[in-house]
Amino acid sequence: MEYTREIYWNVGHGALTLVPMYLLALAAIVVLVRAFFRRRIVYRLGRPLGRLDNLGERVGAMLTDTFFQKKVMRVLWPGLFHAFFFWGFVLLAIGTTLVFIQADFTDPLFDLVFLRGTFYLWFSLVLDLAGLIALIMLAGLLVRRYLVRPEGLLTGPDDALMHGLLFAILLTGFVIEGARIAVTEMGTPLAAWSPVGLLFAKAMSGIGEPGLLVLHRVLWWLHLFLAVGFIAVIPSSKFRHIFTTSANYLFADRGPKGKLVTLDLENEETEKFGATEVADLTWKDIFDADACTLCKRCQDRCPAYATGKPLSPMKLVNQIGETAFGEPDRDLIATVGKDVLWACTTCRACQEICPAGIEHVGKIVEMRRALVLMEGEFPGDEVMTAMEQTEVNGNPLGSGYASRGDWAEGLGLEIAESGTDLDVLYFVGCYASFDKRNIAVAKSFVALCRAAGVKVGILGKQEKCCGEPMRKMGNEYLYQTLAGENIEAIKQSGAARVVTTCPHCFNTLAKDYRDLGLEVEVQPHPVFLAELVGAGKLSLKARDFACTYHDSCYLGRHNDIYQPPRELIGAAGGRIVEMEKCRDEAFCCSAGGGRILAEEKIGERINVKRVQMALATGAPQLLSNCPFCLTMFEDGVKGADADGSLRPKDIAEVLADCLSESRS
Repeated sequence: MEYTREIYWNVGHGALTLVPMYLLALAAIVVLVRAFFRRRIVYRLGRPLGRLDNLGERVGAMLTDTFFQKKVMRVLWPGLFHAFFFWGFVLLAIGTTLVFIQADFTDPLFDLVFLRGTFYLWFSLVLDLAGLIALIMLAGLLVRRYLVRPEGLLTGPDDALMHGLLFAILLTGFVIEGARIAVTEMGTPLAAWSPVGLLFAKAMSGIGEPGLLVLHRVLWWLHLFLAVGFIAVIPSSKFRHIFTTSANYLFADRGPKGKLVTLDLENEETEKFGATEVADLTWKDIFDADACTLCKRCQDRCPAYATGKPLSPMKLVNQIGETAFGEPDRDLIATVGKDVLWACTTCRACQEICPAGIEHVGKIVEMRRALVLMEGEFPGDEVMTAMEQTEVNGNPLGSGYASRGDWAEGLGLEIAESGTDLDVLYFVGCYASFDKRNIAVAKSFVALCRAAGVKVGILGKQEKCCGEPMRKMGNEYLYQTLAGENIEAIKQSGAARVVTTCPHCFNTLAKDYRDLGLEVEVQPHPVFLAELVGAGKLSLKARDFACTYHDSCYLGRHNDIYQPPRELIGAAGGRIVEMEKCRDEAFCCSAGGGRILAEEKIGERINVKRVQMALATGAPQLLSNCPFCLTMFEDGVKGADADGSLRPKDIAEVLADCLSESRS
């Protein structure tokens, strides 16, 4: 027998079928396009933002992220359910398209039938299994949402519509197939190549042929109505993420990762800095709300939310969308809430886990900029004091600027000036310059450089705070003032390479300072030291010790540097007992986003929660690579009553201990 089937069996292939079918499909597409155009008008309330550069790369990334579901599968079980459902539905869509092409184009116009023979058999099997997989995965997602719903997962009418409509489309498809098989293929080899349809056919075998014909015809039209209805409701329901999430992959920020927009403070025509209403944000910030699927992954990863702060990244993004589509002139800061904005540590945990490519941090910083630059408002008097101290002395700790290099007395370090012969310029940072605990880190780093034969210089009193905490708090003016002075001092030094022991300094000098004219190579100390060890320039005497390691947000998620610190710990003989939340899932220390300057007054203390995670490993040492983290952990150990049980240290200190042993 011929391995094929009659398309439009039992419903006819004449005008009475094709005309209404095409009219319904056209109407649904018109509704979809018009609705998205109306939404586009709202997107354009935001400021312009160029996100179509390197279009080929963007399209490639969009296709990869969409069809391989890479971002979706970062959370295992719901990710797998969604991915397999998506792949099943895509195969069904491809199969339907092939049927349409043959029935209405290649067969009537060119007498070409390609759904036949062995190809048709495999075509039938693949589509049957794809439909079954989609149905099972959809059932799994339904159970998760309605029966074992995780805390914080919002469920509304949209979700019921999505599940109900998709279930109806898949089930009517199988019943239609089963009715056709029961009448035309039962007992033939063809039936076995549609195993799910065959099960439905056997279940309906007692109905009789006249009843099956009526059932098939009625459900065929119902299936068509459901399909075109699905298309029509996409823009006005959560279904729109089919388009908007994929588009968000196309519009993704392509780096440098986490870099903020540098404001033109010299533009005299600018009347307002920061964002107080949706029109002050970019079109992408509004579009993000349409791409959001309310999966709550960002909320689950947010350290502020996890410790009882009012910040939910998911809620914030959707409040922006609701305001844009509802009351675009409404005060956005009042809508979101000031405590929400000040709670963010800019750790990027929300953005890293988001399957829709939403950019949360920039929105928060823009609203902070409005509070600081336009209203002179800070989260507390202690932050205002830190800002004033930085304006006067170039650091937020209140120490005199002239004493910035005092920590290096007796170490023989040169003050970098034009013509000074140096291998690297060490940008020390405020905490390593003035904080007793972090001065030990700076001295350890210098000792390691000397042991490796690296000639190091510092800027001394010419160095100022890099400005990162001030910038993340919204004080762009103070940041740019500090950055300008630092850039000039670095240029005057003639240094070709800068090394920092602070990831916040590294991230700022390596990325943000580029907009203001700094072009030198900048490295964080774990990467620099790992290069020295790898090249055989830095010899260490390994000693056996156990530890746990904290991936700082600004070395980890902001710069994807995870392995070099671990390699250094291994070279020192350390055995790392990883915390449950590590690498790109690491829990913040609480100091980022300028929070190092502010008191933590709401909810649990983030640093204590992180210290408790370290204590759970049983390791006696908590290693990190950041002065902010080290400061917060020293405080967190006391808050967790863990004095004597856990000792925070920087990687440089651990390596220096090995160095001193090798010299003995």
